[in-house]
Amino acid sequence: MRLGALASASGDPLAGGLKGIEKESLRIDASGDLSRTVHPVALGSALTNRFITTDFSEALLEFITPAFANTWESLHFLCDIHQFTYKRLENELLWITSMPCRVPADSLVPLARYGTSNVGQMKTIYRRGLGYRYGRHMQTIAGVHFNYSLPDQFWLEYREVVGDRQSDDQFRSEQYLGLVRNFRRFGWLVLYLCGASPAMCKSFAGNADVKMAALNEETWYEPYGTSLRMSDLGYSNQNQARINISLNSLDEYIRDLDRAIRTPEPAYKHIGVKVDGEYRQLNTNRLQIENEYYSPVRPKRVAKSGERPTTALRRDGIEYVEIRSLDINVNDPAGINQNTMRFVEAFLIYCLVEDSPPLNDSSLQETRRNHVGTATQGRDPEFQLQRGSDAVALKTWAGEILANVIAIAELIDAGEGGDSYVQAVRMMQSMVDHPDTTPSARLLDELRNANCSFFDFALSVAQSHKDYFASIPPLSKDRQRQFDVEVARSLEQQSEIEANDKISLEDYLAAYFSSG
Repeated sequence: MRLGALASASGDPLAGGLKGIEKESLRIDASGDLSRTVHPVALGSALTNRFITTDFSEALLEFITPAFANTWESLHFLCDIHQFTYKRLENELLWITSMPCRVPADSLVPLARYGTSNVGQMKTIYRRGLGYRYGRHMQTIAGVHFNYSLPDQFWLEYREVVGDRQSDDQFRSEQYLGLVRNFRRFGWLVLYLCGASPAMCKSFAGNADVKMAALNEETWYEPYGTSLRMSDLGYSNQNQARINISLNSLDEYIRDLDRAIRTPEPAYKHIGVKVDGEYRQLNTNRLQIENEYYSPVRPKRVAKSGERPTTALRRDGIEYVEIRSLDINVNDPAGINQNTMRFVEAFLIYCLVEDSPPLNDSSLQETRRNHVGTATQGRDPEFQLQRGSDAVALKTWAGEILANVIAIAELIDAGEGGDSYVQAVRMMQSMVDHPDTTPSARLLDELRNANCSFFDFALSVAQSHKDYFASIPPLSKDRQRQFDVEVARSLEQQSEIEANDKISLEDYLAAYFSSG
């Protein structure tokens, strides 16, 4: 690892990395059932509002913060979005766990709608396709995404440490992909430390044969589980396990994603594309679009309007990384706290500066086994991870990693002042030594102590979180104005987009898939 050279670098190269949060939450009615109402117009247009949109369902809100150099600024903005939203939900609540509320029959989960424009219709068709391919229940699982980019000063210093003479874009892309590969190798640690979904409402499974223990009449759970959301039950599902996307170079990554959205998949052919005049999916290929490929981490670049993600990456390289494996923390009204953000930032820097050899198909499968195993068994004292040809205890490997992450935290603190990053990592170290203090273990303890179902417990906490946001000081006038202006602007922009469509939906889709 190149940590020693960074420690001797001039200035504070690790201070001031940009951090943004995307947090999903289901809207529910007062009795805890999934909301069947349309996206509230008081929140603006889901198509164009920069801060409040929807994901799979009309009921699945997604809150998006700008990227800030300070963790508190990001968290404060996220809290402000919650406060603004609660005031406009009338009698509804936000569900506060990653595993969903009491959900209706699969076909009754409402798809997100984005208006009559071509781009809006395409977004809904894509979601309809996800429902056919994976089931709508699976798409109601919610999480927190952490977006991160290292500061410009870091890249100036780090190029000298590495001695690389590629262009700026090539160098950053290569290093970010090294980070991504290592996150795939070591990301099981995030599931262990931050996983908060060891239990779920039985309604989620419907009539499926669930091989889990029953905590009570309404609750399934894994006794040593950390994150059912990230297990085979959720996003690490078998349908996607067969798709291997290379992370060894940006060209290979783009090539494999492009190939997946152009390769027919027999399992999806029977669904059809346009049936009785309605699109069921965008195509019958392995992936409808790039975003369908689920990974716990994604290399990203902000795309221009109508630009495909891979086109944006091909244009100027990787701009930031998106971490997608964080569960909603039940104990935090906003779903995440600063200690988690600080730990993840230091961990990501560790993943970047640690040696990161290429991953082949076999090693990718090893990372997946470690990932899914930690999701379902991570707190089991007998659980072991696979490291090459060796089996290693999670506690042993986690301790080795965290010893380096805390050294990173010390460098960040040296640049920003204080010891908040070191304290955050030490808190994580204590959870490795004491598995009963992890969020997943604490949630199961609370369910047992309350002697209630997962559903009833989560509904009670959802009400308390609503009460919390009602009790804190109101939004500042500037923030209130910012959100009000965004609501009005987004509605106006959606109308303009719809009015300016000049081609048919079929021609729009053909043009989109022929680009890049």
